[in-house]
Amino acid sequence: MTISKATGGEISEAEVPLLKDVVTGAVDFKGRPAVRSKSGCWKSASFIIGAGVAERLAYYGISANLVSYLTGPLGQSTATAASELNAWFGTSSLLPILGGFVADSFSGRFRMIIVSSVLYILGLSFLSLSAFLSSNPSKCKPAANKLGCSPPDLQIVFFFFSFYLVSLAQGGLTPCLQAFGADQFDEEDEYECKAKSSFFNWWTCLYAGGILVPLLILTYIQENVSWVLGFGIPAIVMFLALILFLSGSMTFRFRVNTHGKNPFMRIHRVFIKAAKNWKAAPVAISIDKEGQGIPPQEGCAQFKFLDKALLVPDGSIDEKICSVTDVEDAKSLLRLAPIWFACLGYSIIYAQPSTLFTKQAATIDRHLIGGFELPAASLQQCFITVTITVSLVLYDRVFVPIARAITRKPSGISMLQRIGTGLLLSSTSILIAAFVEQKRLALTREYGLVDTPNAMIPMSVWWLAPQYVLFAFADVFAMVGLQEFFYDQVPNELKSIGLAMYLSILGVGSLLSSLLVSSIQKLTSGNGQDGWFADNLNRAHLDYFYLLLAGISAAGFAGFVCFNRSYIYRRRINI
Repeated sequence: MTISKATGGEISEAEVPLLKDVVTGAVDFKGRPAVRSKSGCWKSASFIIGAGVAERLAYYGISANLVSYLTGPLGQSTATAASELNAWFGTSSLLPILGGFVADSFSGRFRMIIVSSVLYILGLSFLSLSAFLSSNPSKCKPAANKLGCSPPDLQIVFFFFSFYLVSLAQGGLTPCLQAFGADQFDEEDEYECKAKSSFFNWWTCLYAGGILVPLLILTYIQENVSWVLGFGIPAIVMFLALILFLSGSMTFRFRVNTHGKNPFMRIHRVFIKAAKNWKAAPVAISIDKEGQGIPPQEGCAQFKFLDKALLVPDGSIDEKICSVTDVEDAKSLLRLAPIWFACLGYSIIYAQPSTLFTKQAATIDRHLIGGFELPAASLQQCFITVTITVSLVLYDRVFVPIARAITRKPSGISMLQRIGTGLLLSSTSILIAAFVEQKRLALTREYGLVDTPNAMIPMSVWWLAPQYVLFAFADVFAMVGLQEFFYDQVPNELKSIGLAMYLSILGVGSLLSSLLVSSIQKLTSGNGQDGWFADNLNRAHLDYFYLLLAGISAAGFAGFVCFNRSYIYRRRINI
């Protein structure tokens, strides 16, 4: 007996492992059926998580403290810098849709990861070169914030070219790397199915905890040693990430497209055919309960207009053009839309720590034990990253087993329950931030520091701890929950797109935050007023903005609760 390889040719019976050890729908690096004992699971995921940690260090190594670079060496105003950063974060979170599309339709995730890594290294190297060129004070011009000087326009253009090249590279790398990591777990195996749920927890935990100390050191280097070195180190780290990823190639599992068709063409054809047959009578279809992920009494009841894609001109059903599976895959994507929109309020709040929270922290007393003064940008790492790291370990090792014993669900609580909890915590964190900002402004008036923006306000950094910690708890539930949800609820061939959809929530949130900041500043700074986002934060009103975000987030949470009640999970498992 012989069996055909996925890449052509045949293997002998002696080379075929026991059937129970073969992973369905996956091959190894050489195109042979993937063997469970020799590939995938944690042995492969460890290489991918390691590369992911290094990539996140490179990404946050340039982005976490970038507001200081924009308002410092580049001489931009606070409002302009916040708007620029939000626009970049938004673009960086939307580009994964393009990267996921190319990977799922043409190149595959493995090739996309390699190409994107090379672009990433180039972009980071160019950033370091840009910082070197901008370090010459003899060629600078008066800055917009009137606190320094700005480099020539050509150097600024080169900086943003390099900046957005990094954005383009991570757009291809981020969704594919995490999706490729989750692909290493076989959902048909009970142990690996549970391990896949833990993968998303440990992915976030390790990249958060793994970059904590290096990122603190990198932030210190950027502010006190050299921005050239501060941007150059991430380039070296990204090179090492590529080497680590390639070293695990022989253990990887590669998913096979079982339909043999472009997934986007399959789903696109459903919408086109349904639109052409919109006048036709309703269609009654039945689905094999064992072969489909959605129970027929529930799944078929939603978006019934798409069932008309199965019809041919004589009114009969022909699955050669569009199959029932194609229709159900199209429906599963539509079901995600309300959840996506409901999470935008959370994503707008998600954009604040790296911008306004950092500027807010820069005005207060940041001295910790022994008189050490913590850089403002490092508060994200000290409070948010530490909280996420510790909380995710406790979540995966303590909370999930207890919840699993109570609910009998493999993940303890459902994915939507986890996301909803995160949305509620996010609203609470920004509400607390508003009250803390009101306290900070009151102290500036009490000590007569309103018109001295560079003076340190006698307010301990620990006042900011509650908003940072609650924000971290929100990420533990919402961010990780969204990752698993959008990976799990899309068709098998669109896993990169699924994670890109999750990232696009954060991207659109950043763009909306940028739009809100620029629009509100324009509306509130007329007639000689300083506006909500004045460069002098002692005359600004970040508290008003935070209260506005709390209201937007609360409205999104209310919508999420409504959509959650009618949502039908794609897979027929106890999630």
